[in-house]
Amino acid sequence: MNTDQRENIALITGASNGIGLELTRRLLADNWQVIALNRSSLPEEDEGLRSAANDGRLRVYRTADLSDFAALRRTLEEIKEKEERIDLLFNNAGGSFNELSYSKQGRELHFELMTVVPYIVLMELKDLLAKGRHKTAINTSSAATKMVKELSIDILERPKTFRKLIGPYASSKLALSLWTHAVAPELLARDGIRIRSVDPGSNNTLRKDKKSGLPFYVKPLMKLFFSPPTHGAGRLYEGALGEHRDKTGLFLIKGQAADLKFKEQDRTILERVKKIYESEYLGQRA
Repeated sequence: MNTDQRENIALITGASNGIGLELTRRLLADNWQVIALNRSSLPEEDEGLRSAANDGRLRVYRTADLSDFAALRRTLEEIKEKEERIDLLFNNAGGSFNELSYSKQGRELHFELMTVVPYIVLMELKDLLAKGRHKTAINTSSAATKMVKELSIDILERPKTFRKLIGPYASSKLALSLWTHAVAPELLARDGIRIRSVDPGSNNTLRKDKKSGLPFYVKPLMKLFFSPPTHGAGRLYEGALGEHRDKTGLFLIKGQAADLKFKEQDRTILERVKKIYESEYLGQRA
């Protein structure tokens, strides 16, 4: 394994396709080491990825289901056992689902995967992150947060209705950015870690082998007008290392700080995900 201390190390969740895959490729091209935390395998036909894996610059950790706390725990424990530090953490894993679904813990799946799990990953890996050079975490959010009309813990965990994109997906991304904003001051003061949430913009991430959670009218627009995933990867890269690199708690859209809706609920949402982490994830560790 190549553990050259002169190289930076990034951990990316959801690195096997779309924006996460392109971010992996970009960082490797910039001589970073990448730790990939995925449910799926990376493309085997990609010679660059295969070469990076062979020489240890790309290290892949697989879990059957990121939203299953038991499976996630096993993989995170393996990472903590084998890795020495993390310079950048990209909480990027997610997706839009085509129907109302629930995690093994019983909460709405968008909320579990894209709001709760990023907090768990951050808390479990923050000691490695605190040892790094950049000490920065980036949460992949979305401009769809602007479409949220109503927000509460009940709506997030067990919504009564389901709408593609502007329903649980948008609400969960907003909740992610809200707890990011709320946790930022204490995370910086206690651990020296900066955290931001970033909208990667409109990217064509459609996959033939996966049902989409997009409204029917969005799919043709995505194929014709949306940017390739390299665009979103660039937004995340700049969100981590660009002009706002010394700031914390920001929500970035098109590289600029943006306001968050329902900001008065940021502490409530932070306390809820913290309670889930402590009572369900840590509480069942033994």
